Amino acid sequence: MGHDLDVAVVGAGIGGLAAATELRRAGLSVRVYESTHRVGGRMASFRHQGYTVDEGAEQLSAKGYRATWELLRRLDFPLSDVPKIGKAIAVWRNDRAQPGVSDPGGLLTGAGLSVRARLDLARFLVWTGRRHREFDADRPEHTPLGERTVAEYLRSRHPDLHDYLFQPVAGGFFGWDTARSAAAPFACLMREVGNASGWLTYADGMDTLARRLAERLDVRTGSEVHQVVAGPDSARLVLDEGTVTARSVLLCVPAPVAARIYVNPPAAEAEFLAACTFTPMLKVSCLLDRPLAPESSRPIYALLTPSAEDEVLSGLIIDHAKHPARAPAGAGLLSLMAAPGAIPGLFGASDADVIGRLTERAERYVPGLAMATRKNFVHRIRHGLPEATPAALRLRAGFAARPNGPVDYAGDWVLLRPSSEGAVRAAALAASRVLSRNVPVRAREAV
Repeated sequence: MGHDLDVAVVGAGIGGLAAATELRRAGLSVRVYESTHRVGGRMASFRHQGYTVDEGAEQLSAKGYRATWELLRRLDFPLSDVPKIGKAIAVWRNDRAQPGVSDPGGLLTGAGLSVRARLDLARFLVWTGRRHREFDADRPEHTPLGERTVAEYLRSRHPDLHDYLFQPVAGGFFGWDTARSAAAPFACLMREVGNASGWLTYADGMDTLARRLAERLDVRTGSEVHQVVAGPDSARLVLDEGTVTARSVLLCVPAPVAARIYVNPPAAEAEFLAACTFTPMLKVSCLLDRPLAPESSRPIYALLTPSAEDEVLSGLIIDHAKHPARAPAGAGLLSLMAAPGAIPGLFGASDADVIGRLTERAERYVPGLAMATRKNFVHRIRHGLPEATPAALRLRAGFAARPNGPVDYAGDWVLLRPSSEGAVRAAALAASRVLSRNVPVRAREAV
């Protein structure tokens, strides 16, 4: 039986586009289907009157992002397009911003931690450093932390370590509830990315890489896949415009979406998909007429607001400090991130209510915010980041060892590695699995 494509990729986020690029480079016929009208997924950005607004992901790392940097090199990506942020991250405590989060100097200055908590942190860093081979971000299920949640693991440590470091970082950057998410993926990721001084951004918006990849591919935006049905040697996709058959289908969408559209997954795969829950993301962008920022003893680009201090906000990103091109000259741009505990009550609220709640609370950290705001935008991402629960961690090794079939997956949730690097790394693994099925077929056809 003939096929329309070698590979159909569902989802034009960075994982889907990276996988499609690898497969297209190998000579396969590949098409990417994206339900929305733009590419980038959770790395999407938009432009408005000189502002560049990142809706989801905020930064990448010089350390630990091996797959991403390999991809950038193959694209001849100029290093000037991926500049260092060069600013600190602060945490709010004692009514002021305490800079030095994720910075080696934070052990000396405190970065919001008491002396006893800093000693506990130093012990933790030494312990993970000695056992660094066991903290592989590709295999978080193999760490010595087991299936304990972040909160459970820290229960015997000084409470500041949870309240003013692990919780604000997990809540601010991953949207995690530390009582639900496993400590192992968190520790692996923190070891992988290193300190904040090595973090970077894309000068023209976090969607830059996605846009450049899409230019080289057959991408059908506004094309929603409603069903994927696996057969013995191929799979069928059902779309509004009809049915498409492919030798392989790559589901590069969040696990809950994959579970919904994949009609007949093997039982073991379905179990892992069900365990891979996601946390929603809710942000408000504040387009300012001047570059306001929280007062700090050092320049900062992010302020984390622990749940011990604030139940509405998890943090603020000072986007014009992250990169000056995010706002017009003389203007400013802030992103306000809703706290994980506040999101369920706010996600379905009107834009006006969301803006009102978050901006009112942000005045505590950025006085004069309301007067300086020209316009606000609300960003809702239903499937924001993989939650990396103990249940998913328990099932991941079995899922990773699954037999190769006509339907496969890519996304940061596959590795329980909530980052763009997790998506790119999973894409490379998925591409190799797909090639192992398709290259022999192509070779036989050429004979």
